[in-house]
Amino acid sequence: MMAEYIELYGQLGAAGVICVVFIYLIMNLINSQKAQTEDIDDIRQIQAKMETKVDNVEGIIIKLIDRFGRSDESSQRHREDVIKEINDLSDVIMEVKGAVSRINGRP
Repeated sequence: MMAEYIELYGQLGAAGVICVVFIYLIMNLINSQKAQTEDIDDIRQIQAKMETKVDNVEGIIIKLIDRFGRSDESSQRHREDVIKEINDLSDVIMEVKGAVSRINGRP
């Protein structure tokens, strides 16, 4: 009879140890999942901040490109005005040169 009790205790003890190990495994998985969820939430917050910064930088770059475009247009108009003035002065110089030639008696 005593042998039967020892055998019964041994079987229940092994099952109890297996149950405790299984519960420990489940609790460990739950804690690990919780830590991963917190890390994922942190990553999402960091990603949202980065997206905001990228959007801001994109807006600044677009404004700079637009400003360079307007500056180039203004510079081009200025160059065209200078060339026009130079051409007008060249015409005047040619007229003066022709008048001087006529005064000096050269055809």
